[in-house]
Amino acid sequence: MKVCRRSHFNAAHRLYRPDWSDQKNQEVFGKCNNHNYHGHNYNIEVWIDGDIDPETGYVIDLKIVKDLVKSEIEERFDHKNLNLDCSEFQNLNPTAENIAIVCYNLLRDKIDSKFKLFIRLWETENNLVEYDGM
Repeated sequence: MKVCRRSHFNAAHRLYRPDWSDQKNQEVFGKCNNHNYHGHNYNIEVWIDGDIDPETGYVIDLKIVKDLVKSEIEERFDHKNLNLDCSEFQNLNPTAENIAIVCYNLLRDKIDSKFKLFIRLWETENNLVEYDGM
């Protein structure tokens, strides 16, 4: 059985590699390489896969997941510049792929290992990434 908690955060970022020239960054990342940054209204889905507890009827109490998402993701990234304000991206390009991996890692140790964890991150209405730790 899988259960999901959906949440959102707003954040700015710039995609670039400091070891590349401005020209190469522009060629690879285009508008996302804007020196003044740009923002997204990210939607995140945190999926938990496990057995239903016969005593509670839950896979996991989604209030637990809600609180973890709030403390580990929303409070950390909401209304932040990922490049400048978040240590997780100090040396990591804040692509949607990397943001999903960071979110997974922030939650994985806090959710019982008996559960499988799966992250789905929507960067725009049309662009999303999924990550399950593999």
